[in-house]
Amino acid sequence: MGERKADGSAGDADYGTIGTGYSDYRRPDDRIARLIAEALGGARTVVNVGAGAGGYESVAPDVTPVEPSASMRAQRPAHLPPAVDATAEHLPFADDAFDAAMTTFSVHQWSDLKAGLREMRRVARGPVVILTCDPDLVRNFWLYEYAPLVLDTEARRYPAIGDITEVLGGEASVRPVPIPADCTDGFNEAYYARPERLLDPGARQACSAWSFVEPALSEQYVQRLRGDLESGAWDERHGALRRQPYLEGSLVLVRAVPA
Repeated sequence: MGERKADGSAGDADYGTIGTGYSDYRRPDDRIARLIAEALGGARTVVNVGAGAGGYESVAPDVTPVEPSASMRAQRPAHLPPAVDATAEHLPFADDAFDAAMTTFSVHQWSDLKAGLREMRRVARGPVVILTCDPDLVRNFWLYEYAPLVLDTEARRYPAIGDITEVLGGEASVRPVPIPADCTDGFNEAYYARPERLLDPGARQACSAWSFVEPALSEQYVQRLRGDLESGAWDERHGALRRQPYLEGSLVLVRAVPA
């Protein structure tokens, strides 16, 4: 994942700074977890690359987490196994060591996508499962009207889905993941029906793309959203989303199995 930050973070975002309180806002959503478990196809031993604070590790009986950030490792609950301090590009495991490999909201952090994907494929006998966002769809979200640079940053950082499936090879599928209106995993689109939540600095900090925007500009974005919520302008344009149980946005689940 390139040169590490002070806390061990190896991506382009410094989780030693932005990771504080991450687990308060980025709690795994059970409905998304069920789709990940289904994609893993009953795998017993799974390596979770970029495991963070341990989200979605209930999807398999025996999960080995890998996480380079010390601040994220420190937020892991006591009932979860401690994470291995390593990066996606250099997994310290033998070939075919696991039934499957998974990663959630992590591939956009890697400095060498191909190396990380090849490592996941190397250590997994069966499925490689990746929860990520399709960069071609990121800007379709209403937040682009208020915080364009945030979503431009997301679209730039997320790798093209075709690049992921090409490197993994084998038989690949891409499945859109419906986002529930009360989603507990607070990425930007999780608040599609609850725009007020993005007025909370902690919620924004838990979405790494906000950290790439200058604080003064970020505050302008927030004030614009706050003004439209107070005036009713947001609801005039997007209020129907408050009554929509799911959003099919940019979130996708990539699954690849050996040919």
